[in-house]
Amino acid sequence: MSEASGIAVLFGGVGLFLLGMGAMTDGLKLAAGPALGRVLGSSTQTRLRGLLSGILVTALVQSSSAVTVAAIGFVNAGLLSFSQTLWVLFGSNVGTTMTGWLVALIGLKIKIEAAALPLIGIGMALHLSGPKTRRGAIGTVLTGFGVLFLGIGFMQQAFGGAGEAVDLARLGGHGILSTLAFVAAGTVLTVLMQSSSAALAVVLTLAETGTLPLSEAAAAVIGANIGTTVTAVLASIGATPNARRAAAAHVGFNLVTGLVALVLLPVLIRAVDGLREAFEMEASPAVSLALFHTVFNVLGVALMWPLAGRMARFLEGRFGPRQAAVRTRYLDRNVATVPALAVNALDLELRRLGGIVTAEIRSALREPQPGKAASKGDDALNLAGEVSTFLTGLSRSSMSQGTADTLAAQLRVLHYYENCAELVEALLRGRRAMGSVDLLLRQGFDELGRKADRLLRQLDPEGEAFAPAQRDRQSEFEAAYQTLKSEVLAAGASGDRLDMKTMDVVLDTLSALHRALDQAAKAGNLLQREPPPTTPAAAAAA
Repeated sequence: MSEASGIAVLFGGVGLFLLGMGAMTDGLKLAAGPALGRVLGSSTQTRLRGLLSGILVTALVQSSSAVTVAAIGFVNAGLLSFSQTLWVLFGSNVGTTMTGWLVALIGLKIKIEAAALPLIGIGMALHLSGPKTRRGAIGTVLTGFGVLFLGIGFMQQAFGGAGEAVDLARLGGHGILSTLAFVAAGTVLTVLMQSSSAALAVVLTLAETGTLPLSEAAAAVIGANIGTTVTAVLASIGATPNARRAAAAHVGFNLVTGLVALVLLPVLIRAVDGLREAFEMEASPAVSLALFHTVFNVLGVALMWPLAGRMARFLEGRFGPRQAAVRTRYLDRNVATVPALAVNALDLELRRLGGIVTAEIRSALREPQPGKAASKGDDALNLAGEVSTFLTGLSRSSMSQGTADTLAAQLRVLHYYENCAELVEALLRGRRAMGSVDLLLRQGFDELGRKADRLLRQLDPEGEAFAPAQRDRQSEFEAAYQTLKSEVLAAGASGDRLDMKTMDVVLDTLSALHRALDQAAKAGNLLQREPPPTTPAAAAAA
C-alpha cells in the first residue's frame, strides 16, 4: 500500500468510525431517552449514587452529552442541586472510558466480514421496518456498531500496511518534551475530530499495530481527555447558565485529572501493568491503554471527592443571566440533542411562558400606574419566538412516536400563548378607552377585569392555583362577559351614553379579552394533560 493510499484509508476509517459512533449513540438515545431521565432522577440523591448512575448510563448510551443534558434539566427544574449533579457529570467522564474497552476488546479483534457487515445488514433491516419505533432504534444501534467496527478495521489496515505514512517515531526519545508532544497530539486530534472517542480509537489502533509505544500512547490518551474540554467550551456558548456551569465543571475535572495523570504517568503505567496481570487480562497494548484511561479517570473522581463542594459553590456564583431581556431559561442546542429529554425542558419553558403571558394580561387589565409603562406583551412574544426556533430545530430530529406526539401538543401550546401575547396591546387600548365611557360601564368593565384576574390566576401554569380544568371561574367570567357586552350594545344603540366609535373599541377589547382567556385555557388544559417533567420521587415510584 502506498503512502497516499494509506493516508486515504486512514481518513476513511476515521470517518466510518465517527459515522458509526454517531448512529450508535443516536439509536441508544432514541431507545433509552425516557428511561435515561427516570434512572438519573431516582439515582442522584447521594454523591455515590449520582456517580454510579453517571457511569452506568453513560456506558449504556455511549453519550456523556445525553447524561449531562438530563442532569442539567433536573437542576433547571429545581429537582436537584448543582452539587448533586456534579457527581453525575464526574461519573459520565468515567463512563466514557467504555468506548476504549469496546475498541480494545471487540473492535480490534473482530473480523469485518464475519461480524461488522452482518451487523450493518441486520441493523438496517430493523431500522427500515420501524423507523420511529424502539425496534428501529435498536436497528440504528446495530448499524452503528457495524460501521464503527468497519472503521476500526480500515484504520488497522492503514497503520498495518503503511505505518510509515504516519511516522511518529521522530516525536519520541526526547524525555519530557516527547511526552508533552504526544499530549499535544492527542489534544489536537480530539479538537480536529470533535470526538475523544475517535481520537482514542486512533491511539489504541496505533499502539496495537506497534506504531506507537505504550508510554507515548498513554500521553496521547491524556491529551484526548484534555481535548474534550474544547468541545465542552464550544457547546457552552449561548447555553443556559447551568449548562455553562456544567461545562466549567467538565473542564476543571479533565484539566486536573490530566495534569495529575501526566505527573504520575510512569507510576500509573506500572500500576496498570500490575492490575492487568492481577485480573489476568490479555497482554495487549490496547487493553493496557483502555485500563489506563479508566484508572486515571477514577483517580480524578478520587481527587474531586473532597473538592466538589467548594467547586459547586464557586460555580453557582458564576454564569448568571447575561442580559435583562427575557430569554429561554431551560432550552439550548445541547438539550436538543436528546429529544426525549428536550420535551421535558420544553414543558418547563412553556409553563414559564404561560406565567409571563398571564401576568401581562393581568397587568393590561389594571389601571395604569403614573410614570410606569404597561407591558405590551413584548417579553412574551420575544420568548415565544425563541421557543419557536428551538421547536423548529427539534422537529427535524429523529424521535419516537410518543415524543413526536408530545412535541405536536407543545407546538399547539406555544401557538395559544403567542395568540394571547398578541392580544395584550388591544387590551391596553381598551383600558385607555374606558376613560371616556360612563360610570356604570366602567364599573362593569372593572368587575369583569376582577373576574378575569381570578380566572387568570387559575390559568397560570407557574402559579400554585393552576387548575385549568375547573370550570367555576370560567363560567363566572363568561356570564359577566355576556352581560357587559349586552350593556355596551344597549348603550351604543341609545346614542347618548356611548358613541359608535368608542363602542367599537370597547367591544373589540371585550372580544380580545374573551379570546385571550380562551386561548390561555386551551394551553393550560394541554399542559395539564401532558405529564410534567420527571421528578426524582416520581421516577423512584415508577
